[in-house]
Amino acid sequence: MRRSRRSGATDPSAVRGWARGGVARLRRLRLPRTRRGQRRAVQAFMAVCVVALLPATWLFVTADGRLRTTADVPHTRVAVVFGAGLWKGEPSPYLAHRLDAAAELYEAGRIEVVLVTGDNSREEYDEPDAMRAYLTERGVPDRRIVSDYAGFDTWDSCVRAKKVFGVDRAVLISQGFHIRRAVALCRAAGVSSYGVGVDAKHDVTWYYGGAREVFAAGKAALDAALRPDPHFLGPKEPGVRDALAARR
Repeated sequence: MRRSRRSGATDPSAVRGWARGGVARLRRLRLPRTRRGQRRAVQAFMAVCVVALLPATWLFVTADGRLRTTADVPHTRVAVVFGAGLWKGEPSPYLAHRLDAAAELYEAGRIEVVLVTGDNSREEYDEPDAMRAYLTERGVPDRRIVSDYAGFDTWDSCVRAKKVFGVDRAVLISQGFHIRRAVALCRAAGVSSYGVGVDAKHDVTWYYGGAREVFAAGKAALDAALRPDPHFLGPKEPGVRDALAARR
């Protein structure tokens, strides 16, 4: 598009020309003229919709009956908290809600150890350490917190919880729009789990997260079917075992 030399704003005539071109393109997209062709087009569209919704349906079915609240989740020795971004080095509001739920469960005696898993791929960005600091400030002893620095996505976190940290059963903590995917993927990775979906303000981030899950469900289904290795697996670590053995 052309730019106005005076203000740098987009030239209105260029916008109108682009819009007219778009209308012309839409006019060329016509349904078949015959009834048979129209019927086939509708059937094809419906088939695409069904295929697109299959992964999301799988998530709901797999996680059905495995979702709880902080008040009724069964006693489980290990909780896994997934990273959700940092703001100026501190947990984002969404991540803080997850960590608050973990601290609440620890205080209530429903969990014994918290595995914080997140991104530490850059020196200046360290989710696990920020999560650990937040939890210790809220009364969770440092010796009861284990850090996974290579939880680059949900599948990686679940596989590493099983293969690296030896977690067989866990309470997973995330937002409601993500928790079903977390439960489904961890179960596919061999971690029997319950999910706690924490409340969150329905702001732009929440709606974005919900919309993103529609597309993320497809990747989740592929991960569960193909079971790829995580970006970084590494050797087994005794952190969870040692934390469980530590005195409360």
